[in-house]
Amino acid sequence: MVNTLVQFRVDENDRTEAIEICSKLGIDLQSYFRICLARLIREKGIPFSMKIEEVKENKGISAMKRASKIAKEYGISDLSLDEINEAIREARG
Repeated sequence: MVNTLVQFRVDENDRTEAIEICSKLGIDLQSYFRICLARLIREKGIPFSMKIEEVKENKGISAMKRASKIAKEYGISDLSLDEINEAIREARG
């Protein structure tokens, strides 16, 4: 097997961080790249998903956005905290 030198440029901070991560995993950066290359060949493609997926919003954020929309529709989106608390007291009273 003939070895070939492969070189490319990368941001120094990224290289340093990658070396630190590899070190914690017990390998060096060169071994990591050889592992990646082997997986690329074995998988006959990128060995991880490269899709841009829609970020799903959690239910709490969705509820807050709906509440804001409703408040704007009723013209009450600019109430102060004191005004909101007063409206709550009146509704409970």
